[in-house]
Amino acid sequence: MFDTFHMSMSNQIGGALKKVLGTWHVWGLAVGLVISGEYFGWNYGWREAGPWGFMITTLAVTLMYVCFMLSLTELAIRIPDAGGPFAYASQALGPVAGLIAGYATFVEFVFAPPAIALAIGSYIHFMVPAVDVRHFAGSIYVLFTLINLLGIRESAIFNLGVTILAVAELILFCFITLPHFEGSRFMMHQPEFSFPNLFAALPFAIWFYLGIEGVSMVTEEVRDPSRSIPRGGLTGIFTLVLLAIGVMLGTGGVGDWRSVANIDHPLPAAIASVLGAESIWTKVFAGIGIFGLIASFHSLIIGYSRQIFALSREGLLPPVLSRLSQRNRTPYAALILGSLIGMVCVYTGTTSHVITLSALGAVVVYILCMASLMGIRKRATEGSSYSTPFYPLTPLLTMLMSGICLLAILWYNPMISLVFFGALALLLVWHRLKRTGFGENG
Repeated sequence: MFDTFHMSMSNQIGGALKKVLGTWHVWGLAVGLVISGEYFGWNYGWREAGPWGFMITTLAVTLMYVCFMLSLTELAIRIPDAGGPFAYASQALGPVAGLIAGYATFVEFVFAPPAIALAIGSYIHFMVPAVDVRHFAGSIYVLFTLINLLGIRESAIFNLGVTILAVAELILFCFITLPHFEGSRFMMHQPEFSFPNLFAALPFAIWFYLGIEGVSMVTEEVRDPSRSIPRGGLTGIFTLVLLAIGVMLGTGGVGDWRSVANIDHPLPAAIASVLGAESIWTKVFAGIGIFGLIASFHSLIIGYSRQIFALSREGLLPPVLSRLSQRNRTPYAALILGSLIGMVCVYTGTTSHVITLSALGAVVVYILCMASLMGIRKRATEGSSYSTPFYPLTPLLTMLMSGICLLAILWYNPMISLVFFGALALLLVWHRLKRTGFGENG
């Protein structure tokens, strides 16, 4: 069934992507997609639940993501397609579910980069106050869109390099801050412990790992998906778990956590608490900290361009968006569209709002992916080279926890939720009208 589905997509204007990626590239993308979440954004969760409450929320979300990646790996191997969640839902649940998954993935990946771009601008502003945050954020969209136009292999090699530097810096951060950790600082000024506080902090715990499913969108470009996807993707999630815990403890235990709960550069601020704001090493750390933000920004550009490309190739977006450059086989039109949307968000949105919108799209994707896995398993006539551990408990647990996250985001962010589902409703109406031939003779 999928072979026919995939061939129909490949025969559209876009053509085929190049298979050039290996295990280390997959690991670099898995970690790179997410690693900016360790640098900023998560600290807004302290504003809602304090360090201790947010730690509980983060551990629960971490369990959800580990189960999710264990399950997603099987989907990525069974259906190696640039559409990722869109392709899985389309095959397992039908075209409407596929459309919803594609829309949610689009929202997640297009609206996460503006928050990261603003954070990069904030880090630069921390070092050079004369720099305008929004103008700088807009300029890096232009720069990294151009880098991605060079080709996936070149983009992945660049991404792997900055990801390794970003991981090394977070390890260095832990070595500097953890020896100064004091439990009393981590616990002081703790808000009243309550489930509403924990639920309100959920979108920011999701930010620690949001976007890792983008690994599934490059499987068409992986030389040996059955080997490289499990090794690279699962190693990536466990790398991120260790870094997330270390960063939270290192940031919250060296000073008054309230001073970093509402800023886009919490790690340099924590280093300043240890070494002093005027220390040259504080400035140096802020400078090299940009590598982590760049890794995620660059990886997410790869992710949203492949999603737009796949949706266009299937006919859900204008055909021009699935065009590939002749030389490098990169989806140049999809890259440009995603960057234009992101630049508009940079100049109109706020970091916490786009994080929440992106997280909302993410949990919808997770629910649909797990439903797709169970649907495919029921109809599968043959096994896969990789089988989800503890199936069906693993995807069911992911669905349950994703559902809780979805309800929490809806409850605490009604206006953002209204925008998300209002746009989805309009898209479904348009899809319905298109299928019934509305306006064909008009």
